[in-house]
Amino acid sequence: MTIESEIVGKWNFVSSDNFDAYLKEAGVGMMTRTVATKLKPTLEFKIEDGEWSMTSISTFKTHVTKWKLNQSFDDKTADGRDVSEVFTIEQNKLVQNETGKNGGKDSVITRYIEDGKLKIVCDCNGVVATRVYEKAE
Repeated sequence: MTIESEIVGKWNFVSSDNFDAYLKEAGVGMMTRTVATKLKPTLEFKIEDGEWSMTSISTFKTHVTKWKLNQSFDDKTADGRDVSEVFTIEQNKLVQNETGKNGGKDSVITRYIEDGKLKIVCDCNGVVATRVYEKAE
């Protein structure tokens, strides 16, 4: 199975490890980090005519990111950072390269399916967080 066929659909939050440290390294302020680390968002992935979308739904806010593979675009992250992004597929993983703007820091966010779960590995300057989701019924 390909990441494209496996990732499409809704995913429920299961667990998070080291997320606050990652957000802090990425330059996210304490108040936003405090809220973000308490949220248990649902993620929904869609692919239509080559355009991907990822919707993060939580009690705090809904954030939508849309992209085409291998095409750079400007975005504002859910935590308010201005970045330039490009999504690629490498070794059956969806890789999001964020380049910080206005002095912001760069991050790499890798998403892949392992044992039926969506694993999200966030890396900013070697500070790594892992988040796990399971497919919604």
